[in-house]
This record gives sequence, structure tokens and C-alpha cells, in this order.
Amino acid sequence: MLGLLAGFSSCSQNDQDEIIATDARANTSTIEVTDLPIGVKYAESQTGIAGAYNRLKQSLQKNEAISIVAEVDHSNNAKSIGEELDYTSVIFFGNPVLGTPLMQRNQLAGLDLPQKVLFYKDAEKNELALYNSVEYLSSRHGLEGVSTLPKISGALENLVSAATKSEVGVSPAQQVGEGEGIVSITSNQNFENTYSDLKTFLQNNPEIKIVAELDHQANAASVGLDLRPTNIIIFGNPNLGTPLMQKDQSIGLDLPQKMLVWEDVDGKVSISYNDPFFIAERHRIANSDDVLNKIKMALETIAENAATSD
Repeated sequence: MLGLLAGFSSCSQNDQDEIIATDARANTSTIEVTDLPIGVKYAESQTGIAGAYNRLKQSLQKNEAISIVAEVDHSNNAKSIGEELDYTSVIFFGNPVLGTPLMQRNQLAGLDLPQKVLFYKDAEKNELALYNSVEYLSSRHGLEGVSTLPKISGALENLVSAATKSEVGVSPAQQVGEGEGIVSITSNQNFENTYSDLKTFLQNNPEIKIVAELDHQANAASVGLDLRPTNIIIFGNPNLGTPLMQKDQSIGLDLPQKMLVWEDVDGKVSISYNDPFFIAERHRIANSDDVLNKIKMALETIAENAATSD
């Protein structure tokens, strides 16, 4: 998604102010890789986590092939509802030259695009950056052999390593079953009306904030590639997402919620989204059935409303 990136400029004075000595970080690390989610790569930042986030953002901004789609400060969202959450921020970005071929193989890959990197400080004060591995994306969406996967993998590793000034590691489990954790509902409306009704329904709920919208088909066309109608909308409700991140901040990689509206080769329109119980299991979150059932019911209501004409 990004083109292989090599060198990056040195950090700014603000970044320097946030640097924590490498030896000190190494001596105090308590991260257990077995606690990390399925299908991620990670780096334990050797600098202040906010500085690492800013370095990644600056690198993305300098690359003309990459667009930053959204930034979400989960900690600030928690504060807005009177809750506490240590530093937890995610940045979404993409390059259609590399991402589109994944969706040409399987449009459902658009549910995990654009790419994102989560930065957070956990309860033991470990400062981590996480992102989805191409092994995870490939297994979940049946993408084996897509030519851009190695480029995506190398670019993400270079970006995150440079931002954190650390080597990138791999969580022990990397693969899931094809289509695992994806819920799809068939719409009885056309593509345009389905997406319009979905967006309107979200806009009319005062507890929900739309974070970003992305027209994958238009982005593909902008680089001379073909793709059937495929739109994603990213939205959230901190009242439901915050309790999960208070259990394990890594789930912020899969939050806010997303819904993909797509039209297949036969003209069938579907709305697809992540099963919240799958996401919780991925991030090893237990004893949260109450909030997960609320999210599950809310997502079902949203999708069914958009899929059914008046």
C-alpha cells in the first residue's frame, strides 16, 4: 500500500523531548508476545509513544502516494464520556496502487482497508505500535499470491520500525480462516440507496460519530485501476468501545466500527461488518458479553435498516 520506504529524516525537537533511553526501555519491558492479538506485527517504541505516532504521521505526509484517511484519539473519546484510557491512538492511511489489487481479488478485503497502525501505552507502561500483518489479511480474505502483498508488508515494517526506532516483531498466531468474523447482509436496494440509507441512519443517531468515508472504487480509478462499487464507512460510539479498550487497548486496532457496502459481479449488493465477538476473541478480551451483545445488536439494526427499502 505504500511503496517501499527506506530512510526517514531525524526526529524534531518535540520528538527529542519525548525520547526514553533505549536501555531503560529494554530493562523495564513487561510485554508478553503471547498476549498480543492474532495476526499482528508490533514494535515496542524506544521513544515516547506520542513522538512515535507523530513520526509515522510525518512520514506518511511526505509520501505523495499515500493519503491519511483518518486519525482517532481513543483516549480523548473516552475522556468525552467521563472515562479514563491511557494513550491510545490509531491512524488510517492508504495507497490505492497497492491496496486495490487486494480488493480486485476479494472486495471484502476492503473491510480491512485502508491500513491502520495503533499506538498505545498499556497498563505496564509498555509503549507499543500494532498493525495487521499481510499474513492475517491474506488468510482472512483469500489473498494468497496477490502481487502487492510483499510490498505492503515491507513498507509497513519500514514505516513502523522508523517511527518507533525499534525492530518489528510478530505475534505467535498469524492466520485465521477465510471469511472468519465477517457478517454480511444482502440488501434489497441498489448500491447507491443502500449506502445513502446507511449513512443517514448513522447521522441520525446522536451517540454515533462518523469518522471517515472511503470510496474504494473512486480511489482505484484515480490510479487507472478497475474495481466494482465498494464503499467503507467508519463510525464509533465511545460508550460502547471504551469499556473494551479498558480491558485491552489492542482492540483499538479494530475500532471504530466499520461497514463495507459492495456490489458483486452479479449486481448483488451486500453490507459487511466485523462480528464483535470475533474481534474480542482476537484481542483476548473475556467477560464482556454485555457490551459485546449491545454492539452486536446495534450493528445488526444498522445493517438491516440500510438493507431494507421503505
